[in-house]
Amino acid sequence: MDKQNKVTGVVLAGGLARRMNKQDKGLIEYHNRPMVSYAVDAMAQVASTVFINANRNIPEYSRFGYQVISDQTDSFDGPLAGMLSAMNHAKTDVLCVMPCDSPLIRAEHLTKLIDVLTENNADIAVAFDGERIHPVFLALKTSLQSSLKQYLEQGDRKIDLWLEQHNLIKVDFSQTADVFLNINTLSELNTLEKGKHD
Repeated sequence: MDKQNKVTGVVLAGGLARRMNKQDKGLIEYHNRPMVSYAVDAMAQVASTVFINANRNIPEYSRFGYQVISDQTDSFDGPLAGMLSAMNHAKTDVLCVMPCDSPLIRAEHLTKLIDVLTENNADIAVAFDGERIHPVFLALKTSLQSSLKQYLEQGDRKIDLWLEQHNLIKVDFSQTADVFLNINTLSELNTLEKGKHD
């Protein structure tokens, strides 16, 4: 489809995972597969180019067959830093973003973000579950690169505040809010594996 040529995807795996005893979340297995593998599989169906944003265990992430890009600083500055790195590498007008620790997300959910962004000519389309936004599930214009760079250079890290500076549209996922379950602790991982979300 035509839009595949217009979208770059990035899977965010650059954090420190403090609540996971600093294990690398993307490489922890969910149903016998590394969590990041679910994310790249979904992203590869909607984007012509897929990046994995990681700041450690680069060789392990490289094995998934996609280019691994790191933040431009080594201070683990959060998801915005990973998004900026992806914008610097992207050759498309649209960047689609998701984290490495939400294995229930599928390509159809990412497609919905991209479609709402383009149909409404918004700057950013962010997932909304009916109660709150999920700010690391979004599609956005790569032309926001200079704005994001400036925001980070000012020392700001809060993703919600940066999103609100732009023409932001909330994409309604209230019927499928469970897909945004993310895994922050090993007990959450065990619960999800045993639960109804198999």
